[in-house]
Amino acid sequence: MIKPELEFVYEAGGDLGEPIPIGETPDGTRRIIPIFSGPVEGPKIKGELLGNAADWQLTRHDGVTVADAIYAMRTDDGVVIQIRNRGLRHGPPEVMKRLMAGEEVDPAEYYFRTIPEFIAPVGKYDWLNKSVFVCAGARYKLGIKLWVWRVI
Repeated sequence: MIKPELEFVYEAGGDLGEPIPIGETPDGTRRIIPIFSGPVEGPKIKGELLGNAADWQLTRHDGVTVADAIYAMRTDDGVVIQIRNRGLRHGPPEVMKRLMAGEEVDPAEYYFRTIPEFIAPVGKYDWLNKSVFVCAGARYKLGIKLWVWRVI
């Protein structure tokens, strides 16, 4: 048996815009969360998130929010990398109510995990195209923090 290990890649912080409601749909409530810029800092990569992006969220009838964000980063040496980050956020109803109200909630009180997929140009960052990654996140009223690891 081979047990996978994790290698820390980076922490990213992004500013978020006010949610844009789509409304109730057959599969739950949909909304768009605008994603603006923010820093990317880590031992494997540094740069910034680029703006003009969005998370197309669905909150299912069971209270689980499904994230589907597409955005990009520009590395400190000028390379642009596309990211699609899909995952789940949920927790006890009282915790999620506080989070939705914009209160600061300890990320240990809820589950927020995603699977980022990278599209990097051939070259220095090609390793992003050749691995699986996992991410833990924290949501704030108008911001987000993401911690990304490579599965090795």
